[in-house]
Amino acid sequence: MTDRHEAFRALHRSGSPLLLPNAWDHASAAALARAGFPAIGTTSLGVAAAAGKADATGSTREETLRLARGIARLPALITVDVEGGFSDHPGDVVDLARDLAAAGVVGVNLEDGRPDGTLAAEEAQCALIRAVKAAVPELFLNARTDAYWLDAGGAPEAARRVTAYQEAGADGVFVPGLRDEAVIAELVASLDVPLNVLYAPGGPAPERLAALGVRRVSTGSLLFRAAVQQAVDVARGFLRGAAGPGDVLSYADAQDLAAAYERQVPGEGR
Repeated sequence: MTDRHEAFRALHRSGSPLLLPNAWDHASAAALARAGFPAIGTTSLGVAAAAGKADATGSTREETLRLARGIARLPALITVDVEGGFSDHPGDVVDLARDLAAAGVVGVNLEDGRPDGTLAAEEAQCALIRAVKAAVPELFLNARTDAYWLDAGGAPEAARRVTAYQEAGADGVFVPGLRDEAVIAELVASLDVPLNVLYAPGGPAPERLAALGVRRVSTGSLLFRAAVQQAVDVARGFLRGAAGPGDVLSYADAQDLAAAYERQVPGEGR
């Protein structure tokens, strides 16, 4: 295990939980790295929408891998959302994990939700986790269950699955959609691996989640959705003749984000 892998694991063990922003393209990841975030994730919704595709349909493997190869060279630790692995064949998912690790990625999110709104069979998902960990043991595998997200069993199903995923070798578990503080505390008490919760406006604040024992709080697609909405709001203001926002990236700063990509990954991104 490299120093980068150990540094990422250590972020889950420090006094405060890892606050993980999620990027959707190189520019957003580079901007977050430049802002000083030590670790950055990707958002599958943002990556898919930016490519004109639907999220959670397994159709953005190439876009995800291409993005990961670029941003893994940034001065931040990168973990990548791979949906359900972009394939129904475990061997393909293992190959993807190897490719991501070779690119310098230190972690992945692997989910059990399926495009039809169901959950993958528990034993099959456990077998997939074991296969990925056997092939790339240094990769931090954050096993996500969509029991809450898809309203597919709620608290009992989530509890059973995160326990099973931990036993299968997952390094952390992720339960998006979970806001109930009592359930969060129960899960934390039952687990030996870090619990990841998705931040949601109106839900528990990061400070409260920290007090409950949550070790990782991610933004998911929130930053992407906020950026798109802000762009629309600025455009509407332009049509009304309103003054534009005062605090935005300069042209030179934005150009530097792209220039950094070209310097670090010659021949790609042009």
